[in-house]
Amino acid sequence: MRLINMTCFLRLLTVLVCSFYFLCNNLFPAYAGHGYWEVVPLPSNDTPIDMTFSDADPKHGWIVGTNASLLETTDGGKTWQVRALDLGETNYRFVSVSFYGDEGWIAGKPALLLHTEDGGKSWSRIGLSSKLPGDPALIKALGKGTAEMATDIGAIYRTQDKGQNWRALVTQAVGTVRNLYRHPDGRYIAVSAKGNFYSTWSPGDRAWVQHNRNSSKRVNNMGYTPDGRIWMLNRGGQLQFTNSASTEDWGKAMSPKSAEGYGLLDLAFQDQEHIWVGGGNSHLIYSEDGGKTWQRDASTASAGANFYRVYFFDSDRGFILGQAGLLLRYVPPS
Repeated sequence: MRLINMTCFLRLLTVLVCSFYFLCNNLFPAYAGHGYWEVVPLPSNDTPIDMTFSDADPKHGWIVGTNASLLETTDGGKTWQVRALDLGETNYRFVSVSFYGDEGWIAGKPALLLHTEDGGKSWSRIGLSSKLPGDPALIKALGKGTAEMATDIGAIYRTQDKGQNWRALVTQAVGTVRNLYRHPDGRYIAVSAKGNFYSTWSPGDRAWVQHNRNSSKRVNNMGYTPDGRIWMLNRGGQLQFTNSASTEDWGKAMSPKSAEGYGLLDLAFQDQEHIWVGGGNSHLIYSEDGGKTWQRDASTASAGANFYRVYFFDSDRGFILGQAGLLLRYVPPS
């Protein structure tokens, strides 16, 4: 009788332990060692396209997107408020935002550039030449009165007088691009609109250098790792890294099972070892060993949106932008 009771007790204890483990990992995802992602309600259903935070105040940030949407946060991204701008009848698409201290810039399409010097309390419109090759696609604040602007066909300009005058760094068009990525040292990678080739440019170069993709799969997006190497996301859930800064030194292509064949759209490093990749149909995969192995993050599976952009402003401040007003915020492990 005692043996039978002990057996029942052990079975009951096993059930209780397993149940507790299940609850901790599903009801309380913060227990997961890599943290989890929570949905942040936004006051607009417009699709967010880009975001930034002030280098002077990490709690002060901005999101820009379709229908000239401009959102502001002052609590580190937990809540957001709409900031309306009077831009007339034209329906602009804000595509890039950048701040240096209280000075900020917004680039939009059709050709539009906005500038603030008071932390976004007021915005002025910077006149752009009708001969500008393409529409602004990326703006980067570099210092007081200084910014760099790249267009959607690869022209790059710099101003040092708050946008009154611009100096061309490269004017030769590279063709319509689907993605532009700028490294902090001034290097660029541009993926062609059809994803069949990519181009690179470094400060001092007279023109873009074109490169054929090294895979039969078309390129979705590219960028730089923290140590200056290059990453590439291809259609069908494939990703690659170079072994060095050279565009000729590609490592073996990977197709993580956790991506389930869905398109991978953007990649961000949390730190040297932790990497996050967003994709279609709420797919978010991550690596904890610098990209050697991958697994899917379950906390985002029910988001119901494509994940277009992934950001980490430091190891504890991460965000994901998705379609139709979706914003996810990274919650570090407790």
